[in-house]
Amino acid sequence: MPSIEWILLYMLLGSFVGFMAGLLGLGGGGILVPILTSFFIYQDVDKNNVVHLALGTAMACMLSSSLSSLRAQALRGAVEWRAVKAMAPGIIAGGFLTTRLATELSSAYIAIFFSAFMALVAVQMFLSWSPKPSAKNNSFNQSFWVATGIGSVSALAAVGGGFLTVTFLTFRNMEIKKAIGTSAAIGLFIAIAGTLGYLINGWTKTSGETYTLGFIYLPAFFAISITSLLMAPYGVRWSHRLPAPVLKKIFAVIALALSIKMLLVIV
Repeated sequence: MPSIEWILLYMLLGSFVGFMAGLLGLGGGGILVPILTSFFIYQDVDKNNVVHLALGTAMACMLSSSLSSLRAQALRGAVEWRAVKAMAPGIIAGGFLTTRLATELSSAYIAIFFSAFMALVAVQMFLSWSPKPSAKNNSFNQSFWVATGIGSVSALAAVGGGFLTVTFLTFRNMEIKKAIGTSAAIGLFIAIAGTLGYLINGWTKTSGETYTLGFIYLPAFFAISITSLLMAPYGVRWSHRLPAPVLKKIFAVIALALSIKMLLVIV
């Protein structure tokens, strides 16, 4: 069992992630991965597996936060279930298959991808860029292939897909509040596919490690999941006190800092 100091650090990390998830409407994976990577390196985890373990643990931690977010959005009637039905198969396929590919990639390559993606998100948020809605009607005929891409990217960056999903849905003429609510539902499928993928595909890679299930480190998973759920309501409370432009700038700075942090830790 890890020392009490590490358990306390995981609990503090979960509190921070939960607060930021409530404040900014994020799943928390983008924050967790670089910090967990640093923690695991200090705990002498095999460097070939360190990012994979961070990704798998972050995905597992997203299960509870995604379920909570989906419940809240569904109660408000903000979920377009037709879009969820169209996108869920692609999300699951892309997320699960990409975890298989990720187990064969080195930690350095995944770290570079994560950093590039988070930097892209930071720039998008800072500039408040979004695509113009399509001139076509609100159709989801191509959603399977788009969802496969979203699931694949999310599995390699341990994010709930909100950035990509909301962008796609608003492009398909979905009202922004519905797009955010629908993204919450899709985020649960991403978390499920990613968690199962990293658990199954990492099973033989970590069979000799204690307290792991595949690429999920159980002490971190439990400590972070519990404290993040407790702190999320406080973040939500503060999100209603700060203007949206300020929240976007906060997220952009955090995303860029985490992007740089990931490169410094691994590459």
